[in-house]
Amino acid sequence: MAEKIVRVGIIGTGQIGKIHIDRYQKVAGAQIAAVADVDEGEAKRVAAKFEIPAVYTDFRELLKRDDIEAVDVCVHNNLHRPIAEAAFEAGKHVYCEKPMAGSHADAKAMMEAARESGKLFHIQFEPMFTKEMRAARHIVDSGELGEIYHARSYGYRRRGRPFVDGYGTARFVQKEIAAGGAMYDMAVYRIANLLYLMGNPRPLRVSGKTYQKLHMDEKRRTESGFDVEELACALVRFENDISMDILESWAIHMNDFEGSFIAGSKGGIRLQPLSYHCYFADMCMDGTFNLDEANFRWHQLDPNESGYDSSSHHWIAALQGRVPLIPTARFALTIMLLSEGVYLSEKLGREVSVEEVEENSKSTALSL
Repeated sequence: MAEKIVRVGIIGTGQIGKIHIDRYQKVAGAQIAAVADVDEGEAKRVAAKFEIPAVYTDFRELLKRDDIEAVDVCVHNNLHRPIAEAAFEAGKHVYCEKPMAGSHADAKAMMEAARESGKLFHIQFEPMFTKEMRAARHIVDSGELGEIYHARSYGYRRRGRPFVDGYGTARFVQKEIAAGGAMYDMAVYRIANLLYLMGNPRPLRVSGKTYQKLHMDEKRRTESGFDVEELACALVRFENDISMDILESWAIHMNDFEGSFIAGSKGGIRLQPLSYHCYFADMCMDGTFNLDEANFRWHQLDPNESGYDSSSHHWIAALQGRVPLIPTARFALTIMLLSEGVYLSEKLGREVSVEEVEENSKSTALSL
């Protein structure tokens, strides 16, 4: 039986919007009905390339269409809240690019708007839908890790700062628009994966440090207004005696990091590439998996397994009612809390509590 067609509106046709549109081309049942962008010329070029029938320069006009049931918000971070709130008010389901917003206060308001509307709310965490992550979820669910007590979120770029190192626009490195740097751009992916596997424990305290130290081309520095971090590190204490250390680099004089892992009382898993570590017959054992075979088998046994092939596949499958939506928005809200905790800890020069973060968090959303 043919799957229900889900008509989607894309808000923002820049770099991220084009990526999202391209991903929808691979999802059966997804139909992009319209795009909206203040840059009319670019919106028309994108619409022509992907054969999208309608173009708007005001996203509010797109939201008035009754035939569009969901929107995909692909704009800069400090614009997420006003657009998402307007979409929920218009009765649309919302898929939003990461990070959830520019501040915890804004993210919390978005969650409340979603709750009041009764609509689905999904955040783009594409790495959550890899074969490695699906296998890691199977391992955790099996209980083979025992009691999870520590996680490491490590992300690496040797020299990959947006704009100043040659790609992207200056808006990615301006606090007024992007709200943060490496922490908001890349660490959110790895932290989301770990929170998903750990059951989203509530953070209690955060000790963080941020840096912007490496040489930049002076012309690019001036043009960019680069005022966010290129590297962030932190120790987070969660409830239930769980901790996480974080190191995220846009630029560092170092070779590649080992990557993220989860440690449990019975076993541990490293995520990239996926490996399992434990005692077996009183010996230390390291194991790997045939992920291609497992992925094939899972797809043969479950007709809805394709609903986990990507973030976009999952979003459409959830709207079709084929799979329950992974609570990515809840993970994203936790990430906003601990990320802003890193920034507050840097500002105050000490460890901070989540209560302090919540008290100090202010909206950074831009007016529309």
